[in-house]
Amino acid sequence: MYLKKINVWNLSSFCISVIVLIPILTVFASFFEDTSNYYQILKDTFLFEYIFNSLTLLISVLVLTLIIGTTTAYLVSFYIFPLSNFFKWALILSFAVPPYIYAYSLTAFFENYGTLYSILKNLFGEANYNQNIPKFDGLFGAVISLSFSLFAYVYILSRASFLYQSQNLIDLGRSLGFSKFKSFYSLLLPAARPAIVTGLSLVAMETLAEFGAVDFFSINTLTTGIYNSWITFDDLAFSNRISFFLLIFIFVLFILENLSRKKAKYHSNTRGGFKQKTKIQLSGAKALLAFMVCFFIFFLSFLFPLSQMLYWTLKFPENLFDLRILTLTINTIYLVLLSSLVLIVFSLISNYGNRVSKNKTLNILSTLSISGYAIPGIILALAFMTFIAWFDENIIKVLGFLSIKKIFIGSVFGLVLVYFVRFYSLAFNGIKSGYEKINISVDESSYLLGYSKKKTFMNIHIPYLKNSLLFVGILISLEIVRELPITLILRPFNFETFATTAYISASEDLLEAAAVPSLFLILIASLFIIISSKFILRETNE
Repeated sequence: MYLKKINVWNLSSFCISVIVLIPILTVFASFFEDTSNYYQILKDTFLFEYIFNSLTLLISVLVLTLIIGTTTAYLVSFYIFPLSNFFKWALILSFAVPPYIYAYSLTAFFENYGTLYSILKNLFGEANYNQNIPKFDGLFGAVISLSFSLFAYVYILSRASFLYQSQNLIDLGRSLGFSKFKSFYSLLLPAARPAIVTGLSLVAMETLAEFGAVDFFSINTLTTGIYNSWITFDDLAFSNRISFFLLIFIFVLFILENLSRKKAKYHSNTRGGFKQKTKIQLSGAKALLAFMVCFFIFFLSFLFPLSQMLYWTLKFPENLFDLRILTLTINTIYLVLLSSLVLIVFSLISNYGNRVSKNKTLNILSTLSISGYAIPGIILALAFMTFIAWFDENIIKVLGFLSIKKIFIGSVFGLVLVYFVRFYSLAFNGIKSGYEKINISVDESSYLLGYSKKKTFMNIHIPYLKNSLLFVGILISLEIVRELPITLILRPFNFETFATTAYISASEDLLEAAAVPSLFLILIASLFIIISSKFILRETNE
């Protein structure tokens, strides 16, 4: 009788929230645990360097992505010029190139006797070109790699805001005698500020979480410090102690982003009083300039790394034949399909529970459960290992059961579980946006016709949500294909993906070998982006 009274939806959301909160609570709990002497040494020597480098990297990337993202979004939103419709979606392809692969491309092109040297040699003959070739390494290289890989967050959200800005706002600027630049700076940009801030907050979280690029350039950040303290010193408590400082940064950003949303409505998107915005046809030098700006960004963010990886692949074809392409493809697809299925099923359950329960506690729990995306993958992976180790020693063995470490650590099951925590926000919010388009009267009509809640869910909700489910599946697939630190730490022995294979080769200074898996990763990610672009760009007035 008691079991019948249990609300399944409340229970399921509670369990999901607990799973997500475990890594966070583990990090905070570990901060008060005893660590080895290495932490005191770190505190006295390199901790300030970790924090300083992380802040410098963060600020630099935010400034550059703000400039690139808003400029390109403004051009394709307000003007017509050669290939403007192409650039509208092509600029999103930068997502297909993770920062660590961009870092490999940057180094391979500008290094001594690299690709640029070969080009100059073939064009102009033998000479000491290395002296004049700029070097993109260290912090500068990391800033460039991250900026051109992540600016699309700002671009997409800024463009969405620009597209819905009323023509009345533009006309106001003209009536005040504002130039196009002053109208953009004084009227359009402030109106888009909430969207831009949201985009920048996503860039900030990704920057602080980045491991592959900063590790490749040998920059001491909080992220590399977390990884190295585990690998070098084999001290999980030590790693979690550093994770605590990184989480502080993340939570500050999370709070600031949420505060910005409170002022998110600067204009109305409704048709009442809304005057359709008309694009301006550019010609001559202005059209050429707009085209060159967008093409330059498109080339640097996508064509450049793609070309570099393709060049290395063609120059050293033996690496293509040595790569276990079929095995890597199967491993990647296996992780994508399994993770997508788990995430979509649980997200559907939670969203449906919120819809039928109307429970405030459930809503709070659901809000907590989507916080995992804000936490860097490397923290989630190490915190997960810490919790499993603690639970195994203090609960499982005390009860007399066999160790469970092998079930969760170094297994596909554990890997998918941490993927679930990391990407649950994408799945939940994606399906939630679809549910918001289904009027509650649809459910009420279904009940009047004699449909049960289960039948309403299966026969009405699922068909309505098919586009949202497809979009969520594509987003999750894209993230998992690109994901490095979680896969690197928790993957089973001899279980590699394109991302881990590329990283291992690059870490051994075998950039030409890293090119092949990097190329395949870019091509697969590009396919997902091209398919999903119609969803990302669908809310337009064009």
